[in-house]
Amino acid sequence: MPDEGLMTAITVDITKSESWYVASCREIAAVTDGFTFERIPANLHEAVELYLEDEDPTEFGLVPNPSLVLVYECHLPNTG
Repeated sequence: MPDEGLMTAITVDITKSESWYVASCREIAAVTDGFTFERIPANLHEAVELYLEDEDPTEFGLVPNPSLVLVYECHLPNTG
């Protein structure tokens, strides 16, 4: 059972520029990018792991091994 009051997940917003995907965490200052959407999870895992290396996740309000929740907002073209 997770420690009471600690978040079990890090929420990640993914946006797309003209040629790159950018993933930024809401709860910690970890950011990464990738040329393809498929690269984002691996890059993100590495970025979060490096960010939390030598840190106590509870100091960020996180459980020791938080999950990553990816949020990708896609705008559809205006067809009207």
